[in-house]
Amino acid sequence: SRRRNWGLLVTAGVGGTLVALYAVVTPFVIPALRKVCLPFVPATATQIQNVLKMLENRSGSLVDIGSGDGRIVIAAAKRGFKAVGYELNPWLVWYSRYRAWRDGVHQNTKFYISDLWKVSFSSYTNVVVFGVPQMMPQLEKKLKEELECNARIIACRFPFPYWIPDHTTGEGIDTVWAYDLKHSRGCETK
Repeated sequence: SRRRNWGLLVTAGVGGTLVALYAVVTPFVIPALRKVCLPFVPATATQIQNVLKMLENRSGSLVDIGSGDGRIVIAAAKRGFKAVGYELNPWLVWYSRYRAWRDGVHQNTKFYISDLWKVSFSSYTNVVVFGVPQMMPQLEKKLKEELECNARIIACRFPFPYWIPDHTTGEGIDTVWAYDLKHSRGCETK
């Protein structure tokens, strides 16, 4: 009987550990298995500074598409923006909410667990994107259809394939491209 109880305890412990491991690891692995792989790669301090540089003299609402651990959203909120982040990974969203609360900007931030293709970005005037090359053509089309002419789109790590950037700063992986939609073809008719 004692041996049987010990066996049940070990089985429950191993099973519980596997379930917990599955719950923690799955949100980080699933994006790699999608048609377009969107891994979590944290923004560097230099990238954040470059994004903030591109937001100088800008106002309005800000959205970070694929907000990860919320670094850009929190930094923008500290600069006075009402900032929103959309992220698929629930663990990262919960961590972002905690960091915003810890940094005292939780009233100016919101984080949502959502697929970027199912969200309308029409209410934002500043958009930050940490995308991958495979998704940029589709995202370019989506943003052009949804955003108003006064919008600025800031792409980090990878530029949009068809738009010509209005401003560029940084080098290597820290490069940031800013696109003012008013300069994009066809925006005048919007």
